Amino acid sequence: MSTAMNMFSHYMCNIRFDESDEEFRKIVDHFDEIFWEINQGYAVDFLPWLEPLYKNHMDKLSGWSQDIRSFILSRIVEQRELNLETEGPEKDFLDGLLRVLHEDPSVDRNTIIFMLEDFLGGHSSVGNLVMLCLAAVARDPEVGKKIRSEIDGLTKGKRAIILSDRSSLPYTEATVLECLRYASSPIVPHVATEKATVAGYEVDKGTIVFINNYELNTSEQYWKEPEKFDPSRFLEKSRIRVRRNSQCDSGMESDGERTGPINKAMEVEKEVVSVRKNIPHFLPFSIGKRTCIGQTLVTTMSFVMFASIMQEFDVRAENIEDLRQKPACVALPKDTFGLYLLPRKH
Repeated sequence: MSTAMNMFSHYMCNIRFDESDEEFRKIVDHFDEIFWEINQGYAVDFLPWLEPLYKNHMDKLSGWSQDIRSFILSRIVEQRELNLETEGPEKDFLDGLLRVLHEDPSVDRNTIIFMLEDFLGGHSSVGNLVMLCLAAVARDPEVGKKIRSEIDGLTKGKRAIILSDRSSLPYTEATVLECLRYASSPIVPHVATEKATVAGYEVDKGTIVFINNYELNTSEQYWKEPEKFDPSRFLEKSRIRVRRNSQCDSGMESDGERTGPINKAMEVEKEVVSVRKNIPHFLPFSIGKRTCIGQTLVTTMSFVMFASIMQEFDVRAENIEDLRQKPACVALPKDTFGLYLLPRKH
């Protein structure tokens, strides 16, 4: 979780924190606790008038949030404001936010801080998703074996994984997607802004509308053996034509190889495996105007973090029976099961 937080803080605010920093660790824990709580689906989340009955719960969340805000202000925002440069290109996300605040008096300072808190809080999604991926590997060593084989075949053990490797590691990415399907986390509800008809059902204006993500991800109507953890369900094979003896892995010959008219006799068909795109019933980040604004950050950073760990370590469970996760929840409690990361011999 600390690593995920540092990935986000460095990307957005150009700052990292030492993992021995007690205040930093406390804030990481607060974010993790909040992420767990908001994924539990309490009645008050959908029926605000129940709030008086959830006073202790709300006070707890409020206390964590105040600590987070104080940390972000004192350790990130105020330090940057003292040295804010208003000329030249923006350095990062925080720079852009502070410039808006500096140039537009109508912008509320609290709005800027809320935005930064929300984006930095996205690291909890990454940390929890990576933990679920590692647990999946610990449960099924064959999955881990396929991932390591794919990674080793690409890097030959000579370099670290980078984001541009994503398309060349389809099984690894498919594992992340299968973990999202398996978790089936609840999706933020929508509200009908006007009267409408959906699949023959009338929906009045003001009606709260839920996407039943759990049903979409576990229905036999949409998935073969949905109860089975199987990353390959997100893969598809296709055939492409490549120039015989081309030196380019992508199948696109270089300018030096393109010496004359295309000769079909010099081409061969090659089977490639890729990740299935645009599956209409797979909506892990919702759809429409309330889709998760940080979904690209979550999926890309989770991929890099998970693949990097798998490249360097074998993953084992302390106790295989402890690897439980709550249905329809992408979050894990802060104090959850333990895993062993055993350094690999390349």
